[in-house]
Amino acid sequence: MSADIELFVNRLDSVESVLPYEYTAFDFCQASEGKRPSENLGQVLFGERIEPSPYKFTFNKKETCKLVCTKTYNTEKAEDKQKLDFLKKSMLLNYQHHWIVDNMPVTWCYEVEDSQKFCNPGFPIGCYITDKGHAKDACVISSEFHERDTFYIFNHVDIKIYYHVVETGSMGARLVAAKLEPKSFKHTHIDKPDCSGPAMDISNKASGEIKIAYTYSISFEEEKNIRWASRWDYILESMPHTHIQWFSIMNSLVIVLFLSGMVAMIMLRTLHKDIARYNQMDSTEDAQEEFGWKLVHGDIFRPPRKGMLLSVFLGSGTQILIMTFVTLFFACLGFLSPANRGALMTCAVVLWVLLGTPAGYVAARFYKSFGGEKWKTNVLLTSFLCPGIVFADFFIMNLILWGEGSSAAIPFGTLVAILALWFCISVPLTFIGAYFGFKKNAIEHPVRTNQIPRQIPEQSFYTKPLPGIIMGGILPFGCIFIQLFFILNSIWSHQMYYMFGFLFLVFIILVITCSEATILLCYFHLCAEDYHWQWRSFLTSGFTAVYFLIYAIHYFFSKLQITGTASTILYFGYTMIMVLIFFLFTGTIGFFACFWFVTKIYSVVKVD
Repeated sequence: MSADIELFVNRLDSVESVLPYEYTAFDFCQASEGKRPSENLGQVLFGERIEPSPYKFTFNKKETCKLVCTKTYNTEKAEDKQKLDFLKKSMLLNYQHHWIVDNMPVTWCYEVEDSQKFCNPGFPIGCYITDKGHAKDACVISSEFHERDTFYIFNHVDIKIYYHVVETGSMGARLVAAKLEPKSFKHTHIDKPDCSGPAMDISNKASGEIKIAYTYSISFEEEKNIRWASRWDYILESMPHTHIQWFSIMNSLVIVLFLSGMVAMIMLRTLHKDIARYNQMDSTEDAQEEFGWKLVHGDIFRPPRKGMLLSVFLGSGTQILIMTFVTLFFACLGFLSPANRGALMTCAVVLWVLLGTPAGYVAARFYKSFGGEKWKTNVLLTSFLCPGIVFADFFIMNLILWGEGSSAAIPFGTLVAILALWFCISVPLTFIGAYFGFKKNAIEHPVRTNQIPRQIPEQSFYTKPLPGIIMGGILPFGCIFIQLFFILNSIWSHQMYYMFGFLFLVFIILVITCSEATILLCYFHLCAEDYHWQWRSFLTSGFTAVYFLIYAIHYFFSKLQITGTASTILYFGYTMIMVLIFFLFTGTIGFFACFWFVTKIYSVVKVD
């Protein structure tokens, strides 16, 4: 049986620049015609642009040194010079091709130190030797690349496709892997290329006419050992290793156990003693003897300052919390594997849009219990404040990408579609949620609030708001920071992220740690007779986001080799979006934990 195999090309990206470019932006061989595979929302948002390519094969038909096309550059012509300069700049920044066969990335496997295989799901356009003779990036693979101040372009690829034959049913073969090796040849006869001769060098100062012939060879090999279902494994195996993950999970679990122990001790011993003592006191005894958290029972549910903003944050936080939980849950079940490109992002965006109702409901419920009257303002802020900030940031980043001509710039149509999702689905759902939230009676508090606010005594250093808030973010951040490294790698260093099981575990650990750290600090503050717990509980766990920001800045300077102003602005622009989302997410967890704790302890103590 003969079957055609199509090769698709994705956008090209680089670790040294955040700007991806689509295949057609470069002057490579273009496909004559061919329909573009349709892309989902997540792919468009992540800047993936998949296009047909001029490389076409027939199954099991071996080809050697087949010419695809020849490109000629005349450096005297301004247009040609511009194309060539763009190619050179891309080689200098180590831009990588990403090719796809049968939805599998075509990988370039090579040995790294101590003879381990590393499979890279992309391969470079070319490489550069500096004027001092230092080989950059991929130029180290061969001693042929030695001319100074010269670019070497990989104009030939050896592709090898592995398949296995399916015995059952109709005789068919399934592709289980596609690997290639980039080579560079200055073909002796450009018109009849024979893949011989020295490497294809383009001197930085070269002038006159430069001809580049693009060629490929392809061979097929039967591979009985790889099952079709596990054909992604060889790529994932060469990714950064999983044993660090277990180590970090154990590390996080130790923190969680330590915190749980402390919380349990406080809950059981101290609270138990307190409650027993408060409830045993006869009313005949002097009330002077009361101390600790019972004293503030008349003020504990006093509405916070800026209750409107807090309720809006809680609404948006709830939306993000549920969205993250459901997305990660689906990812764990394997619905969002790297094989479904862009599925993760699509899933998250759609969920976020549909979860307007809980956001409106939670915001309205708390706003009402804080004694707020302006419910219209509340609903509008819930639907527009946080999403608006994120969208504005995203829009500015998009303008920069658009100005740089990058493929990650989102087409106007998609922007309109996102706005439509937000205004036509998310906002009405938020209104519905808010309607139900306001219709319900306000949250019943276990104790009455006094008319006159109590004086707060002088606080010691560590029960003052700021030190408590700064301490509160450290523990949750300690639980997640190793995962953060892998996630940032997958976003900025173009590695695949597939450890959703770990991530889900870390998510659960994060929720527990945030709650426990907040409850602990909340208890200490109440014992010090400071009853302003609402904002403080939100900020205590929300401060994790500040540590996240500091880590992202450290990661930028220590791990990334990003150059150029546009790339730097983009990095920090996208980081700010992540930090804001993370702040709302962790703050909400802290507030709910503390709210539950306060309601619980004041409902068991007898108040005269």
